[in-house]
Amino acid sequence: MPVRFQSFEELLSYWAAESPDAPALRYEDGCLSFRELLSKVQARAAELKCTGRSCLGMLSDGSLDCMVEIFAANLAGMQLVMLDQSLPEAVLRGLIAYTDVDILWGDEELCEELRPNLTHGVEDGRGKILFFTSGTTERAKAVVLTDHSLCQSAWNGGAKLPLQPGDNLLCLLPLGHVFGFVCGVLWGLSCGACVSLGRGARHYVDDFAHYQPTAVSVVPLLLGFVLKQNCLNEELKLILVGAGDCPPQLLQAVAARGIRVSFGYGLTETSSGVAISTEGDPYAMEVCPDDTITIAEDGEILIAAPTCMMQGYYKWPQYTDEVLRHGILSTGDLGCFDEEGKLHITGRKKDMLVLNDGTKIFLPEYEAALMKALEHTELAVVLRGGRPVLVYSGEAERKALQERLLPIMATLPRGQQLGDVIVVQEPLPRTASGKIKRWELQQKVGA
Repeated sequence: MPVRFQSFEELLSYWAAESPDAPALRYEDGCLSFRELLSKVQARAAELKCTGRSCLGMLSDGSLDCMVEIFAANLAGMQLVMLDQSLPEAVLRGLIAYTDVDILWGDEELCEELRPNLTHGVEDGRGKILFFTSGTTERAKAVVLTDHSLCQSAWNGGAKLPLQPGDNLLCLLPLGHVFGFVCGVLWGLSCGACVSLGRGARHYVDDFAHYQPTAVSVVPLLLGFVLKQNCLNEELKLILVGAGDCPPQLLQAVAARGIRVSFGYGLTETSSGVAISTEGDPYAMEVCPDDTITIAEDGEILIAAPTCMMQGYYKWPQYTDEVLRHGILSTGDLGCFDEEGKLHITGRKKDMLVLNDGTKIFLPEYEAALMKALEHTELAVVLRGGRPVLVYSGEAERKALQERLLPIMATLPRGQQLGDVIVVQEPLPRTASGKIKRWELQQKVGA
């Protein structure tokens, strides 16, 4: 069972005293105990305090030094901005200016290119950690979280799905995404478990054999990849899936291997998960202890998460006021409760197409039907000329795809039927968490 910590410093100090020699972080060629980790973090925090800087932009690479820097910056009282180093430099420059970064950590060559864009810093960023919403890049908003809210989130989810001190959690996900940071790192450390730091995308296949984890957090795209590669190790007993819609066949494939699989639902705005499945149907989720979820008349999921809720969108109070009122977050997601009180996600108000006649197509259900008919998951539906069109990534004949979809199209109103099928060879554009960048795809197809 995880301990409820109020800060990163309290978390590290607790386990350094309680289990000083227990493994905290494993990395490619070594391991740090909790005592050693705390010592490294404190030493680096002292160095950061001497810089006179106040806002650190973290170009995270998931390494040991990266983890130490994240915790150290927090202990040093700096505002921390989690940046995705894979983004184009022009985008990173804009994000750095927007979030008041005055010092960078990451790839030295990239940092050197970005240093002319550093700003004046902030007056008081203590405890603040900014994560960007995952839906877009051009329109990304920085969500203001804190080490307190992130620790509460780790406890909140861990209370439903606890790890033990002897467990080994493999961290494969980008730390710049809140799901990766909370469920790839804090979940394990809060429980006194060891966190093994993945060695990057090139090692997704062999990291399981190298670290022999007992648990791992993945996004659906990564789960499909590791299943296809058949690289899951014998010691693995739990897989947590989150940050996106997951095809049932993937979860069924995990269960068929005798591995427990759980599905989680959460948002950046709530410091990650608010509901999680613990047994039986992985799509039937229990609400986490600190959260209250209600369903609006139109089916939208509304969340009260007093311990884990964001402080708001950085410098954008108008957008904060649109979604967060009196402590209640309007998620833009659709859901319902079953007779046992478990939450089911049924769609996305945000992921929908509005046709010229006002008709709405809820994309998760629409695309799921197409995936089933075509036995293919690398596809998406966008608008072109006011009509829905299918973008199919892979080797296929356009006419053959259209013929296979005829039975489905026959069941839909004419306005909701596909206007065309577009076959592309390159992968669909996705965020770090595996979600399709619909705005980017829409721009390409619309043009």
